[in-house]
Amino acid sequence: MLAAVMDYFSSCWGPRSRAGHRGKGSDATGRQDGLLWYKDAGQLATGEFSMAVVQANQLLEDQSQVESGSLSLAEPGPQGTFVGVYDGHGGPETSRFINDHLFNQLRKFATEHKCMSVDVIRKAFQATEEGFLSLVSKEWSLKPQIAAVGSCCLVGVICAGTLYVANLGDSRAVLGRLVKATGEVLAMQLSSEHNACHEEVRQELQSSHPDDPQIVVLKHNVWRVKGLIQISRSIGDVYLKRPEYNREPLHSKFRLRETFQRPILSSEPQITEHRIQPNDQFVIFASDGLWEHLSNQEAVDLVQNSPHNGIARRLVKVAMQEAAKKREMRYSDLKKIDRGVRRHFHDDITVIVVFLDSNAISKAGWSKCPSVSLRGGGVPLPAKSLAPFSAPAQLNSTY
Repeated sequence: MLAAVMDYFSSCWGPRSRAGHRGKGSDATGRQDGLLWYKDAGQLATGEFSMAVVQANQLLEDQSQVESGSLSLAEPGPQGTFVGVYDGHGGPETSRFINDHLFNQLRKFATEHKCMSVDVIRKAFQATEEGFLSLVSKEWSLKPQIAAVGSCCLVGVICAGTLYVANLGDSRAVLGRLVKATGEVLAMQLSSEHNACHEEVRQELQSSHPDDPQIVVLKHNVWRVKGLIQISRSIGDVYLKRPEYNREPLHSKFRLRETFQRPILSSEPQITEHRIQPNDQFVIFASDGLWEHLSNQEAVDLVQNSPHNGIARRLVKVAMQEAAKKREMRYSDLKKIDRGVRRHFHDDITVIVVFLDSNAISKAGWSKCPSVSLRGGGVPLPAKSLAPFSAPAQLNSTY
């Protein structure tokens, strides 16, 4: 039966020829291998890193970036490392917008404040949200579906010995910390997830919307905000933040029966400060596509027991192997399935592993360091590609 299904997929949506993708390319900008993009190793101001992205959606909805060097527009100014993982849903527009604007906003506010801080990061998130709202207002009449596009947003900033983690949605940052007494490296989750599957998130929604008994609904055995979406915080998703966009010509599947007076979803990031300790080994930043298949400790164990070079790609591979196992198929067969159809088997997966070099971290802060600017890749498509409305939203775990 499985063989017949694979033959059907191959005949209808068989993998594109290698000519349809970028060549493997130079490692300076990462390499493309079918639906997998990867940068096996690189050097940041604060230590080494490894990065990988595998595409499952017809249009890559995960976007990501690594920036290292100056964190402001002024010289001298704070130096360090910025990591961003943006897991889009409903299309790629919001995650692409964040990739284009959030880091620039952070540099702008760091320049104004003359430092890196929780307030700088919060303002950068707010300005990015406002910028996307402005884009929706301009494109609404011609592309009403853009109001139903949004993105989770996970950011890590390492500056002056402090790791800031800011999060909206259900991507995750996990620290690997060495326990010197035992030699073990334990997983420590640094981010909170804003997904209605967690009871504390449902309680938060109910307390902020006490007059709405339908603020969270159990639908097909999954908790969803207003029966529509699993996450409670995001950038974008304007149809659940501004009532003027929850009406025609937006498709009826996204429209609520009753209007709302205050935003249903929040764009307020949860931000933590972590003073980096000598026994902090590395941080894994990843979209929920990874965490659907690996626990925090499983991911940390894999990083700890593997060479640094190519570790992000190994994490992606293990997650895909787990996805194949759950569907009782071979990993080699899963890799043959092309984008779009692949989403039936796993989500887009983005992984960035940053190793924490205490010597480099102590020097970085205000000392000028080499700059790095890199974005995670995917199958190259026009920059303004809008996800076709016919794409089945229920396949995205966030919806």
